Amino acid sequence: MEIVADYPVPEECSARIFEMSGHRLDPEIAHDLWEKILQHKWVLSERLGRDVGIKVSCVDYIENVESIKHELEEAEAVRLLKEMGATMVDPSVWETISDTQPPKQVVNKRIILPLTKVDLARKHGVIPPRTIIFFGPPGTGKTHFVKAIAAILRWWYIEISPSTLMADGEERLGANLKRLMEKAGSVDEAVIFIDEFEEIAESRDNASRLEKSVTNEFLKQVPLLKRQAKKTLLVCATNYISRLDAALLRPGRFDCIIPVGGLDDDGRKTIFLHYLSQTNRGNVDVDRIVSLMPHFTPADIEYMFQKVTQTAFEKELVHGKDFRLSTDIFLEFIPKMRPTLTDEIIREFEEDCVRYTRF
Repeated sequence: MEIVADYPVPEECSARIFEMSGHRLDPEIAHDLWEKILQHKWVLSERLGRDVGIKVSCVDYIENVESIKHELEEAEAVRLLKEMGATMVDPSVWETISDTQPPKQVVNKRIILPLTKVDLARKHGVIPPRTIIFFGPPGTGKTHFVKAIAAILRWWYIEISPSTLMADGEERLGANLKRLMEKAGSVDEAVIFIDEFEEIAESRDNASRLEKSVTNEFLKQVPLLKRQAKKTLLVCATNYISRLDAALLRPGRFDCIIPVGGLDDDGRKTIFLHYLSQTNRGNVDVDRIVSLMPHFTPADIEYMFQKVTQTAFEKELVHGKDFRLSTDIFLEFIPKMRPTLTDEIIREFEEDCVRYTRF
């Protein structure tokens, strides 16, 4: 019996293998595998004394040759991570958050330690959270906290925005959300982050039919994700927690609801020093400057450094001599800044903390 000399192009190999086995492979990997499947077809046919179909040969080869099966599982995992835009975050990100910030202490005790001290957690019956909501005013560092979690765990970081889910039109949002959650359940050691969560999980009270259907889909998908055996964290962030559907905020769907608010002096100083370390600095009175920024968020501090460093760059370009950042240049810019936080925003956030915080 002769081997069938059928070597389609890589894309066709990938399509054929997916159709026959359900394994979706990169075209080049599929193309390399196709010859082995054809050879396996010949071996099976000779052994059984009859012509074995290519589909049976494909499934038998993939499912019963353990080394191949393992390689394919790894290849599929890599493909899925690429498709979802997964990245690894530098572990130093965790150190840019001050130890005095209450969310860092909560995250460390409630999330990081149970996931890294697995045997001890199991001994005491501690179940690590799988689903988390961060809430707080804009610019307070919610995204940064999520990246820091991924960094310290050495897990993949995958960020999904509502605009991505709506790329095919609002009417496809529910279907795209379902597909996303199914993918999330298939990846391992990954932090899945959905920002602007209120855009896809708004209260169903007075909502349109489409908005209700999207929220309903999310309510169905969260428990399914939590039942998956993979190591994943779903973290959602919102500036407006009061707009979320009440069913999402009750125990059972999200394990932790954690506030991320303004910074104390130590928090501002930690972030200020982080950005200052990346500049051509001179004599800077850090404590004095930090004391003048009581309502600055991490995003405000980052923006201030963008303005200050651009000014330093332009001054040296014009004058042709070394220009170092000093206390004076910060004193010049701080009065021009409009910090994100106000007394009213802080008061509303504190009320939300009392009403919604749960960890």
